[in-house]
This record gives sequence, C-alpha cells and structure tokens, in this order.
Amino acid sequence: MKASRLSIAVQDGLFVLPQDGRIAIYGAGADDDLGAFPKERCEIIQGFKPDYDALVARGFQVVVAATGPYSAAVVKLARSKKQSKMMLAEAVSSTPNGLIIVDGMKTDGADGFYRECRKRVDVSAAFSKAHGKLFFFTAQAGFDDWINSGPILLDEGFQTVPGVFSAEKIDRGSKALIAALPKKLPKRLADLGAGWGYLSRHILSREKVQELHLIEADYAALECARKNVTDPRANFHWADATRFNPPRPFDGIISNPPFHTSRKADPEIGRSFITAAAAMLTPSGHMWLVANRHLPYERSLAESFRNIEEIAGDNAFKVLHATRPLRGSRAAG
Repeated sequence: MKASRLSIAVQDGLFVLPQDGRIAIYGAGADDDLGAFPKERCEIIQGFKPDYDALVARGFQVVVAATGPYSAAVVKLARSKKQSKMMLAEAVSSTPNGLIIVDGMKTDGADGFYRECRKRVDVSAAFSKAHGKLFFFTAQAGFDDWINSGPILLDEGFQTVPGVFSAEKIDRGSKALIAALPKKLPKRLADLGAGWGYLSRHILSREKVQELHLIEADYAALECARKNVTDPRANFHWADATRFNPPRPFDGIISNPPFHTSRKADPEIGRSFITAAAAMLTPSGHMWLVANRHLPYERSLAESFRNIEEIAGDNAFKVLHATRPLRGSRAAG
C-alpha cells in the first residue's frame, strides 16, 4: 500500500497526534493508508457498505455516525462540497479544542476548501502531494453555518441529504425508467441501488406489487428512502447490491445503477449490477434498467440473460429490458 499524505505528514512531524483519546476519521475508504494512526484508538465514520465491511475486516472500529467526543479528527473530503462542510462542522463540534486534519484530492475541491477554512480560523500551511492537499488546525468556533441544516426538499415531497446521488434534483434517468415500465409488474420485486427511494415509491404505486426490497449501499441514502417510502410492502436492506443474497429469488428487478467510483465513469459497476441481478432472479425473471446512452451494458446483459430489448430512450438515456436469466451468470461474471 502506497504511503498516503496522512502517513507522510505524521512521519515528517507536520503535526503530532494526541497521546490519548479517540481519533475520528471521517470518510476513510476501503484501501486508504491509515498506518500512521493507532488502530485501537480510531473510530472511522463510513456509511458506504463496501468500504464499511472492508475496514471492519482490517480490524478498525467503524460506525455510520460519529459518537464523540474525540481528541483528534481527520476529515477526508467528499465529492459533495456540502457533505464535506457538514463533516468538518461535526468534527469540530465533536473534538473540543482538539486537532482537526483535513485531507482531500484537488478534484474534490481541496484548494477551494483550504481557502474557505483560512477565512474562518487559523490553519496550518497546506501540505501538497499526489494531486491533493492536507492542512490542520485546532478545533474552534467558526463553522456553525456548516452544520447540517436538515433535509433537502424536492418535488413530490421527496427529501434527500448532501452527498447522496441526485441530492438536488430527481434524476432524469430514473424518470425515464418509471415512464417506460409496464403498468403490470411482477409481484415480488427489488430496487437494486435504490438510493433515496424515487423508483421504489413509484413502483409501489402499482397495486399488483406485493413486495419490494430496496437494496442500497449508501446508509444516508437508505435512511432518506425510509422517510420517502412508507408503504408497508417496502423492505429495506443496507447492503452491497453486487453481493446481496435474497432469501428467495425475485420475480423482477428494477435498477438505475451507479456508474462512478470517483469523477470518472466506470461501466464495470453497472456490469456487476447486471451479473448480480441475474443471479437473484427466478428463471422467468425480468430486469429493467436505465443507463446513459454511451454505457456499453448490452453485452453484459447478453451474457446474463436470454432476451434483451431497448424499450425507451433518447440521445441521453436508454431503458433496457432483459428476461430469462442464464443460470450461473454470477460465477461467469
């Protein structure tokens, strides 16, 4: 594992960790180098299930919400600027007079974030390395306006929070998928990568649906879904959709799969969703999914299903329908 900015900063003595007390690490990922931090004193705040599970397997204490108080806190910047601000404000509040360390990639706005923090409190010089930036300061007042101010309210009464997919508006692809679905759907369904519940609420408007399982890896998004989808037919699962094993196969799966791991498109995520979906379905099962027009999912569908068709689309999106999953497709994938 290549040494991170955090480890290099500790090794070079840019800051000194407190001798005792717990250390919070907000947003650490599965493969992050955390070797400079005493594992037995760390509490990692991470709500993305694959990262959560991987960090637990590495022996860390991992939680979905901070428990405080801490003697030091590390905030790893998120893609969402609002989410990063909320994490930092919480870290400052949970670490009274303690050491606050901020670490992030330039592509996640590290330069601008540093400038904004300098306007509020006295911060260290920035340590720049590997296309990113690290700085630190002593926790103090100055970030109250960055504290979580409640949910984001969208059309149709939906609510979200910063950092979840499509937090500021309803995704066009999800709208296209709902518009293309047949009026009659199978009785037992799953929404794979359910997000904050837009697809699921609309699926449950079909009275023939008897059971719907929302499977979502982002804990914050799933908590929003619990508020947005109150129908008793809904079942909620905080899980990695590509590894989920249902107690019995589904008759149908609907999905708007994610296609980013960072800021670059990664079609492999959608391919994994397709492979996993085929393994979760009955032999006569259906899958409906929406994807950006340029994403090459047809080949993956052909490897996992006998029948595939495009049932709707425009120059931006395509809605695909696949039936009769091939047995053993997960192993083949």
